[in-house]
Amino acid sequence: MSVTIVNRSDAEALIQEQLVAAIQQDTPQNSIFMQLARRLPNMTSGQTRMRVLDMLPMAYWVNGDTGMKQTSKQAWDNVFLTAEELAVIVPIPEAVLDDASIDIMGEIQPRVMEAIGQRVDAAAIFGDNRPASWRMDIVTTARQAGNNVSPGGSPDYYDLLLGENGVISKVEASGRMVTAAIAAMGMRAKLRGIKGQDGHPVFKSDMQGPTQYALDGAPMYFPQNGGFNLAKAQLIVGDWSQAVYAIRQDITVKILDQGVIQDPDTSAIVYNLAQQDMIALRVVFRMGWALPNPATRMDADRVTCPFAYLEPASAMTVRSVTFTINEGTGSSAEPIEGAIINIGGARLKTNASGQAVFNLPAGTYEAKIKAAGYTAATESVTVSGSNVTKTVALTAVS
Repeated sequence: MSVTIVNRSDAEALIQEQLVAAIQQDTPQNSIFMQLARRLPNMTSGQTRMRVLDMLPMAYWVNGDTGMKQTSKQAWDNVFLTAEELAVIVPIPEAVLDDASIDIMGEIQPRVMEAIGQRVDAAAIFGDNRPASWRMDIVTTARQAGNNVSPGGSPDYYDLLLGENGVISKVEASGRMVTAAIAAMGMRAKLRGIKGQDGHPVFKSDMQGPTQYALDGAPMYFPQNGGFNLAKAQLIVGDWSQAVYAIRQDITVKILDQGVIQDPDTSAIVYNLAQQDMIALRVVFRMGWALPNPATRMDADRVTCPFAYLEPASAMTVRSVTFTINEGTGSSAEPIEGAIINIGGARLKTNASGQAVFNLPAGTYEAKIKAAGYTAATESVTVSGSNVTKTVALTAVS
């Protein structure tokens, strides 16, 4: 006679697995740019104008008791913040919402806000998917000022960061002090590996507590929202108070239950919310930013940058764009020294040969050229697979 039991397969329909109510996930990450940059009052229109000190007055010694006193002037420039929109629509069937045991809307909203922060960081700091109306990003602007440091073949990270000609010294040369640094997560291991002459780690005093990362007193941050582009920089330092932003429309969430969802490429209707018993979560955010870089006694021409960065092992590809600014054309052309060329907020000053050299990634740029005593000019330049030369003739003001 066989002995039988009620085994697991017999009772499978009666066994209910335990379901943990919480969803295993990381905490949503905020925008590091909006955390460190200076926030201005909210924008009241699509574009906000800032007045920026552009020229400083000078003082002169008087020659003797009867010497003539010289005159000087001060000037201001306009810097514009243009609001651009970030938005997304998330369609959800109502039946899915009704049957779910977890608040789906409550799970989606933080992730959408995280995505907005990631897009802001990528565009403002690295230029990734940057709106056409926005100024040049922080990394590319720093590159024009020569504030990029190459790690070389056998990098000494202490000197690259803190030494002479390191990234911090590049910012200090413009008369600014570094207020914070941001870096890719991989930089933590590089910093932990820096040792002094006695062989002890510089950034780690013991193995008990967490490492407090800072560069010359400036705190370091390691963004985890996916906005840091390691292909363009390993680490970025700067005076973050010089970067400003303003919000035109704070993050607005709206639940839609009417209307249709169209494919943005083909305009074909994909979902009809009312007919298919669906709702859609729509999130909208508008902001603008600028890097005013007002004139200082150490940078009267506003051609430096309050940021610097450490390049990756393989630096991003750029092409030299050489501008030659002349008065007149042909054999009678005379170079104009001291002309200011502005491309997306990055400014360079021409030398005695009337030349200034930008280093730009592929794209089409608008260059605004001005010089005292000459009519200002605007030129377009396209950068692709080779270096570019551009000669511009300015007309003297009669």
